[in-house]
Amino acid sequence: MILRQYQQRSIDELYAWFSAGNRGNPCVVLPTGSGKSHIIAEICKTAIMTWPETRILMMTHVKELIEQNAEKMKLHWPDAPLGIYSAGLGVKQLGEPITFGGIQSLRSQGANIGHIDLIIIDECHLISHKAEGTYRHLIEELTIINPKLRVIGLTATPWRLGHGVITEGSALFSAILEPVSIQELAYKGFLAPLQSKHTDLTLSTANVHKRGGEYIESELQAAVDQASLNETVVEEIIRRSEDRKAWLLFCTGVKHASNIKNELIEQGINAECVLGTTPKAERQDILERFKAGEITALTNANVLTTGFDYPDIDLIAMIRPTMSPTLYVQMAGRGLRPKSHTDHCLVLDFAGVVMAHGPITAIEPPKKAGNGEPPMKVCDNCGEIVPLATRVCPACGEEFPPPPEIVKPTLHNDDIMSVEGLEMPVTSWEWVEHTSFSSGKQMLKVTYYGDLSDAPIREYFPVTHGGYAQQKAMASIHKMGADLSDANSLTEAADILNGLNPPELIAYKMDGKYHRVLERKWRW
Repeated sequence: MILRQYQQRSIDELYAWFSAGNRGNPCVVLPTGSGKSHIIAEICKTAIMTWPETRILMMTHVKELIEQNAEKMKLHWPDAPLGIYSAGLGVKQLGEPITFGGIQSLRSQGANIGHIDLIIIDECHLISHKAEGTYRHLIEELTIINPKLRVIGLTATPWRLGHGVITEGSALFSAILEPVSIQELAYKGFLAPLQSKHTDLTLSTANVHKRGGEYIESELQAAVDQASLNETVVEEIIRRSEDRKAWLLFCTGVKHASNIKNELIEQGINAECVLGTTPKAERQDILERFKAGEITALTNANVLTTGFDYPDIDLIAMIRPTMSPTLYVQMAGRGLRPKSHTDHCLVLDFAGVVMAHGPITAIEPPKKAGNGEPPMKVCDNCGEIVPLATRVCPACGEEFPPPPEIVKPTLHNDDIMSVEGLEMPVTSWEWVEHTSFSSGKQMLKVTYYGDLSDAPIREYFPVTHGGYAQQKAMASIHKMGADLSDANSLTEAADILNGLNPPELIAYKMDGKYHRVLERKWRW
């Protein structure tokens, strides 16, 4: 089976990273719908056929992903020496060169697993950033057996709520590779656009408390799961659905998912509910009837976010507020796959998550728990520093003016994706050292020039900022064919980049007052 160009690029960048002598473990970021299963299969096949003594362990957290990954492995390599170890699938096979399994089943099997050369972890953002948890304990046990063991992680969301970016802290992963973006895949037609619509009703979380950076589920469900709200939500979904045929609704909890299903049925929609407690055979039957068009709407609570792929989903309703950007991207990602009957998926955001987190193409990683100073302000009368929410100064009794009312803009069709772009043929480019006017930080700036009638397009690379921003900038520059390892300054780095051939064409769009380059195309 021939991989798509960006899938092969992902593998090439991964092997180039190892070949460069990097220590530690890389995390490969691949958007939902990009075909992680095919990439995993090719990695396994190449490793075994190149080094026949290699032993590989692929782990994930849900049986559906184990099944999908094993299916693609057999598609790429029908005679693959593959064993499956998953209590949920009713199969426990060890001893083959390649083992695909679930972490809950494998967690206590380190001694029986024995020598492993390579571990591949799908949905690796679930691994603790601290040296604790089932994944870390098993990897530690297997590393004692083979100190040269390496780990490759794959995820669409390289961050974790309360922990930050996947490489921060005492993290398992030391580098992030981003070989392809949602923008590129949507631009090339490998993903379907999402269209978000501002709903008439927005669910309120005003009195819902948070724990660990996320809403407390019992309080959230009490606030959201009310008969009048459920009726209004379902009425609006039906009104906006038009001729859409496959609806997926994300709810706050078990009772909420069940009540929304009942309200859908009450209003004449054929609906079913999938929960974590739904028996395997019943769940399979529901999903098959949904895919066959016998069921219009599926409600769920924290079940169909990963491991469920039905390309023809054309309506997603977010009725579950969340502080987690990972959960937001997972929910939206169910609608990204190209469809047989339409060119997009409609997202109805009753929960305000699109407005809270922004486009799924430009998610800001969550901060680590406890990071940063709490928002503060200064009393003009006595100079006391107080929390931002303070209404009366505790030192002098001065009343603070009420905060200005913030009017949030309504959503438009492409807000959740932010991928529609323009094209410009490039005749030349110029790299220079640049100092930010607002922050004073230094970075690299490239200006793309087209015909005389084309306005120049400028792009900025924060290669000295540290952390995730720097990693991402350096990865983009590496894709251009540049080696900046010998550069002793940003001026020298700019000179190296100016010596490269510019792209033949760029696709770009405006992001606020700045340009965002979606894709660069070279002649080679």
